[in-house]
Amino acid sequence: MSGTVSLALTAASLLAAASLTPQQQAALVVVSGLPAPPGVGGVIVQSWSKQLPRPKGALVYVDQEGGGVRAFGTDPPSAPASSYRKGTEAFAAGRATGRALKARGVHVDLAPVVDLPEGPLGSRHFRRPALAVSFARGLAATGVAACAKHFPGLGSTSVSTDERPHVDGRIRVVEIAAFRSAIRAGVPCLMTSNAFYDGAPYRASISPDTYRRLRALGFDGVAITDSLSIVRAAPVERWARQAILAGADLLLFTSGAHARRAISALVPLAREGKLEASVERVLRFRSRLLRARRP
Repeated sequence: MSGTVSLALTAASLLAAASLTPQQQAALVVVSGLPAPPGVGGVIVQSWSKQLPRPKGALVYVDQEGGGVRAFGTDPPSAPASSYRKGTEAFAAGRATGRALKARGVHVDLAPVVDLPEGPLGSRHFRRPALAVSFARGLAATGVAACAKHFPGLGSTSVSTDERPHVDGRIRVVEIAAFRSAIRAGVPCLMTSNAFYDGAPYRASISPDTYRRLRALGFDGVAITDSLSIVRAAPVERWARQAILAGADLLLFTSGAHARRAISALVPLAREGKLEASVERVLRFRSRLLRARRP
């Protein structure tokens, strides 16, 4: 994208952000499971919810990593991430995945997993970061956005945050470098981890240190939290406010009820102008994806 077009998108995003009400701004930065509250910026479609109606205007997100982690179980990639040995194989898998997702009206694949392969995710890990980047490039070639995860990395953790709500890890230079390679390749979306790092009091997805570290790598895209519906009794209102104030752009909730509560909690922040930076980045992201869909 040329500098002129990028500046035009930024100006348009600023104007669009200024025209939104606080309620609309709060809803725009939430990605909700289905059924979703009205006005959300995005929805996550899962294997058990793919037949449910999607709100008009919402970007559609899925987990379509490969193997057993596929919202659409009959669509590519049938092989898990760990099976690829060459960049050409990973790129072809990403491109095939993107084509299938585009036909299903999906805008963003919450993939690839960039965490280093000694982590707890088994076959969801690529053998090396370069293969994850190739998969992301294959997606991008079709107009579907990749969303690399789980920054700053789960490679040092013993279990997945999907299995246990409190998981401890360490921030490692080698794993940060893996995400830097994805950023340099132009990945427009990164998902942050729900693990706790180096004894920090908060999980990474709601910690300011996470987003400072991410932006220091030169990332100017959208940062989305891993699901903040991590436990049924999640303190949704507190976590939603913490994540946005920490620097998240999008808050993911697999529960539509949690998403509704989060939007209500964010409206006061929107009135104070504290959602503006996130709203602008989300609008830029939406604009680029929707431009890519035009015939």
